[in-house]
Amino acid sequence: MLTTIPRPTPEQQQVLDRILAQRERLRARRDALRQARAAAGATQGRVNPADPLLTRLASFARLHPVAVAAVLGVAAMAGPNRVMRWAGVVLPAVLRMRRR
Repeated sequence: MLTTIPRPTPEQQQVLDRILAQRERLRARRDALRQARAAAGATQGRVNPADPLLTRLASFARLHPVAVAAVLGVAAMAGPNRVMRWAGVVLPAVLRMRRR
């Protein structure tokens, strides 16, 4: 027993067209996100030297969390006065290296 599907009214067809357009937009967005993740995955696992210093530091921290935790632990044990003293020595050297 086959039943024929009635043709949609013009209002129903408008709704169906909007649903189809939304599905296409969502599919395109999902594909773009997949491509972006694949592109990000290609550079994952290393620090890009062309990135700004803060981005390189964040990438390094993501790649080496144990090393960063160890450095922060040593800094905490050294105390704030000693850390500030060393920052006064190291920071100008880092800034000079960046200018070159």
